[in-house]
Amino acid sequence: MTIKPKYKTKQREELISYLETVAGEHVTAGDVCEYFRAKGKSVSQATVYRQLESLVDDGIINKYIVDANSPACFEYMHAEDHACGNVCYHCKCEKCGKLIHMHCEEMTEMAEHLVKEHGFILNPKRTVLYGICEECYRKESEEN
Repeated sequence: MTIKPKYKTKQREELISYLETVAGEHVTAGDVCEYFRAKGKSVSQATVYRQLESLVDDGIINKYIVDANSPACFEYMHAEDHACGNVCYHCKCEKCGKLIHMHCEEMTEMAEHLVKEHGFILNPKRTVLYGICEECYRKESEEN
């Protein structure tokens, strides 16, 4: 079976260019649609979803599914990050819903501990710690 080569469409190239400008940040399909709307480009939501999934399949972006109530997030990472297998974990604020990247050596050490001591491999793309972000905590403290 032959693999069909990917077409390098103008929309795909513009999407990759946009994702490069927000490298290391989480974006949703809605964010991408809003970007194209703001640029005056007519791109359907279905096209955006199809292109994002294609980029995930090609290993150009990562896809994170945080929970059933939140839209999937996508993250562009530079080629060297993919090659090195760099991963990040996530924290989600239960108050405002903010998703926070955690590139943290201690989390990497914890993942290594889980493998060594418990025979369990943690999946960083599916690992989310829930709590309250600093901003919401500060607001809550000021109210009390």
